[in-house]
Amino acid sequence: MDDTVKIGVLTSGGDAQGMNAALRALVRTAIDRGALVFAIYEGYRGLVLGGENIRPIYWESVGGILQQGGTIIGTSRSEEFRTREGRMKAVEHLLEHEIDRLIVIGGEGSLTGAMLLSEEWAGLISELSARKVIDPAIIEKHPSLHIVGLVGSIDNDMSGTDMTIGADSALHRITEAIDAINSTAASHQRTFVVEIMGRNCGYLALMSSIATGGDWVLIPENPPNVDNWEERMCEYLKAGREAGRRDTFVVVAEGARDRKGIPITSSYVKQVLEEKFGDEVRLTILGHVQRGGAPSAFDRILGTRLGAAAIDVALSGEARVQPQLISLIGNRITPTQLKEALQVTQSISDAIASHDYDRSMTLRGGNFQEAFRTFRTMLRALPHPHEPEQIRLRLGVMHSGALSPGMNTAVRVAVRHGLDRGHIMLGIHNGFQGLVNGEIEELNWMSVNGWAPRGGAELGTNRVIPVGSDFYEIARNIEKYQVDGILVIGGWTAYVSAHQMLVERSRFPAFNIPIVCLPATIDNNLPGTEFSIGADTALNNIAAAIDKIKQSAVAHHRCFVVEVMGRYCGYLALMSGLATGAERVYLNENGITLQDLQHDLEGLISSFRKGKRLGLLIRNECAHSTYSTEFIRDLLEVEGQELFDVRQAILGHLQQGGNPSPFDRIEATRFATQCIDFLIEHGLQKSAESSFIGIQGKQIKFHSLDDFPRMVDEAHQRPKDQWWLGLQPILEILAQEDQVSL
Repeated sequence: MDDTVKIGVLTSGGDAQGMNAALRALVRTAIDRGALVFAIYEGYRGLVLGGENIRPIYWESVGGILQQGGTIIGTSRSEEFRTREGRMKAVEHLLEHEIDRLIVIGGEGSLTGAMLLSEEWAGLISELSARKVIDPAIIEKHPSLHIVGLVGSIDNDMSGTDMTIGADSALHRITEAIDAINSTAASHQRTFVVEIMGRNCGYLALMSSIATGGDWVLIPENPPNVDNWEERMCEYLKAGREAGRRDTFVVVAEGARDRKGIPITSSYVKQVLEEKFGDEVRLTILGHVQRGGAPSAFDRILGTRLGAAAIDVALSGEARVQPQLISLIGNRITPTQLKEALQVTQSISDAIASHDYDRSMTLRGGNFQEAFRTFRTMLRALPHPHEPEQIRLRLGVMHSGALSPGMNTAVRVAVRHGLDRGHIMLGIHNGFQGLVNGEIEELNWMSVNGWAPRGGAELGTNRVIPVGSDFYEIARNIEKYQVDGILVIGGWTAYVSAHQMLVERSRFPAFNIPIVCLPATIDNNLPGTEFSIGADTALNNIAAAIDKIKQSAVAHHRCFVVEVMGRYCGYLALMSGLATGAERVYLNENGITLQDLQHDLEGLISSFRKGKRLGLLIRNECAHSTYSTEFIRDLLEVEGQELFDVRQAILGHLQQGGNPSPFDRIEATRFATQCIDFLIEHGLQKSAESSFIGIQGKQIKFHSLDDFPRMVDEAHQRPKDQWWLGLQPILEILAQEDQVSL
């Protein structure tokens, strides 16, 4: 008998963008490890039917699928698999191919089916042995079924993982739709009701409301806590109109209900608004458009990372004892027990069904609860009135550094959160130059209305770093405007300038106020955080551009050398390489040698001779001072001769443009809320504590601004610790020349 490890993979349930990315990664990683993957077409139905529905899938079979939505191996639900006899057939067909490792990409129902199959395996193979259907030697060789699960679900409704494959892409579809509706709604002063998918999970509804500046949201986990919620909702919406809002949005999760468990349908909400709000109301049900289209950069990278990790777990034997779920915890790929994740997920459904909404919110986790609290502040027509005896701080908000999508979102949240807590918010225009010039104005609640989805930086930004007499002018303006704390939203320039204010405190006592930096740069080159606001938007801009470039290249047997931003930090280059399937990525961190270029050239020539039609290389803009994008293009052009031609694409500032992605809007909201809380806490204590905020793992943390110099490679303007460099081995495996499949 063949000793090659055989792994089965199926996609089941509703499709989710990013499933193909996971399939591509696990197939190629398995082949690289010497294993053989069998694709099980049409999900559990194909597993029950067997035959041609179960067949090997090879390296070349998963080429060109990274950017495709849906799943190339099909998905379906199977009533027969729900029966023991159906599962008996499934086991028989697995053993026919000697498959005892099964990777299932799907939602809660699909993974519950996989768990059940694992638990019944011993009994089912015993029965098959008694029936003499399968060779006893094969049965003896495969006494257990290794199950590895990946959650593919746009609803993000599975416990045990922070994000599921497809949820980010669905948020993209939703926010794009609501952003588009917003312009017509404001033009006509209309009210829109938008229905979002989600069944027992309000993640999409809540996060899309935060990302788009929604005015009301109805989710399953936390229904309105008053019986007359309809009147309360209309009161809030009317107050918003009176405050100056021209458009009104109510987002309804499809599983929304009231405290008694009675469903709240989008059509009912529309009816209520027409009767009680007295406005023209339009209903939009987004439906399956939320599942459609190309996956976001986040989902391509997530699917790739999860798929590669699934093979490592399947081959390690961890799944032999307990079925494993490959999860994203914070920013780390972590195997967890599938059974436990399913139990918690079911507990949430049970809590909602029994109207125990406090428990359902608790089980959703701290980030979900924090997001809900923040949204309740943002939806207010006006802030809570401050108490007469309250100490009111005067807090400045400003940008510094290059433009980064999400800056406006952060300002909106910072201003409204500060006002709602009773403080005075000051907008500082045009970065540190504006602080020098005294370009400072008081902002009110409506000053930032409509900023949530808006690209650019309404307060203005630049790369000016204060020097010399600038500090005197800054100190004078801090005293003049009685600034009690400053939030600086920006990149490297912001951090350097804020740190310099700390250095100058001995000369300028006015600088003894709390200062906090919020990371906002597409380069993602700041210390103390794994993500900066704007980097996700830039990655999506790059992926969208390269998708178009690849279509052009395929038509002409062409290789493209694409240059992306990042200065001396290769984050955008490496991550866009993972998101687009690049053969090679050139980073400043690794440098470029002549031997590298020779090796890459030989690989391209070999691949094009075998029938390859497309080549893609991505170069960080500062990867090497001599081996420029033009140099690499010319080298490949000359040596490629008649096999392929070569073009370069320098993407430039389109990477900074457009509306911020949902991820950047949501993270900007989280960061800004905590930054204002930091300033309030230390401002009231008369503390001059100064920090920069970031996310590491699952936690948002503050680091002392004094630590900035020791945490960075100042010469290259990047952190000393860059987590994403650990993803290079995955890229190297997936980008190899076609491997010979077993």
